[in-house]
Amino acid sequence: MIIRHLEFMAALAREKHFARAAASCHVTQSTLSAGIKQMEESLGVLLVERGQRFVGLTPEGDKVLEWAQHVITDYQSLRQNLAEMRSGLTGQLKIGAIPVTLPVIALLTTPFAKLHPQTNIIIRSLTSIEIQRGLDDFSLDIGMTYLDNEPLARVRRFQLYTERYVLLTQENELMADRNKITWSEAAAFPLCLLTSDMQNRRIIDAHFHQVGAEVHSPIETNSLITLWSHLRFGQWSTVVPNSFLSLIGKMEGLKALALVEPDASHNVGLVASDRDPLPPVARAFLDVAKQSNMNHEIVRQLKSITS
Repeated sequence: MIIRHLEFMAALAREKHFARAAASCHVTQSTLSAGIKQMEESLGVLLVERGQRFVGLTPEGDKVLEWAQHVITDYQSLRQNLAEMRSGLTGQLKIGAIPVTLPVIALLTTPFAKLHPQTNIIIRSLTSIEIQRGLDDFSLDIGMTYLDNEPLARVRRFQLYTERYVLLTQENELMADRNKITWSEAAAFPLCLLTSDMQNRRIIDAHFHQVGAEVHSPIETNSLITLWSHLRFGQWSTVVPNSFLSLIGKMEGLKALALVEPDASHNVGLVASDRDPLPPVARAFLDVAKQSNMNHEIVRQLKSITS
């Protein structure tokens, strides 16, 4: 049994299809099948339920997959460490970020890319549940998410900034002299919000419920771009983190009102597997984060927008 065979196993579990798994490993389907068959013969157990197509893994296969993911990750980390000793950090950094963090994630990825030009960064917009799954199965190195609301398990945490909330709405005479609005008042606006599978939406709903307000959102989306489209081209309002303002900049025809009563806030940060050692790319990214001051930078950007 060799590393390549473990990679075949992981690919088959991920793709759930022999041909797609083989293609992802850049081998023929017969090569992939033969490699898994060799593993079964070596271990003396059946790993894959076979029919005319892939059916699933056996219980023994699930256990082997768990070990395979650990071994593959350790092997990749070893190669990164050796490459770093020779010529600097290399490899792919895989980040899963909840959508509301995407406007500010470049504050970390840009200095990381400049410091480690031989690396490649992949950023995926995911829910907090998908981030947990990705850290558990090693398909992610880093997650960027909330730390104090529905926290993830089996992770190490690093706080980045504190998120506060604003109502973005159409500018009019009634709002001209205001810079704050209560959650109770905001509930009466025609709202376009993130979908309920997003942790940000569950946080927003909880604050509305805290003041006894039932929020109605005729339009829901999992995309910040869609939120922005409805604000820009329709008569809609939304509740978003104040960091969202750094993405959209000056807002002609729109007004941002700080939400108060309660003056809610939540901590956002990075999470990585609590296993040791961490993959070199994950360790290096956390090192960059520790040198940053995202709270200060977000406040600076917001002042430049609102001044």
